[in-house]
Amino acid sequence: MELPEWTDIVKTAKFKELAPYDPDWYYIRAASMARKIYIRGGLGVGAFQRIYGGSQRNGSRPPHFCKSSGAIARHILQQLQNLNLIEMDTKGYSSFFLT
Repeated sequence: MELPEWTDIVKTAKFKELAPYDPDWYYIRAASMARKIYIRGGLGVGAFQRIYGGSQRNGSRPPHFCKSSGAIARHILQQLQNLNLIEMDTKGYSSFFLT
């Protein structure tokens, strides 16, 4: 799995203020996404946006739920598909581990 050049400057969601401190955050997120697809199956980009979303703080206004970045989820799913760990299904991505 190749690491994109934008991983050190990108935020993981619009409600975040900074990029992740851990330099291996991309690999950890990819492993987490592969595990979730293996356990549940049928997950797509929108599902991962909801899974990794969180609370957006609005100052004095009440906080609300906000989705995470879809580009990161899409890129990781494409990388996992290129490695033949998952395959595209009619419902979404499903696990496909080679023996």
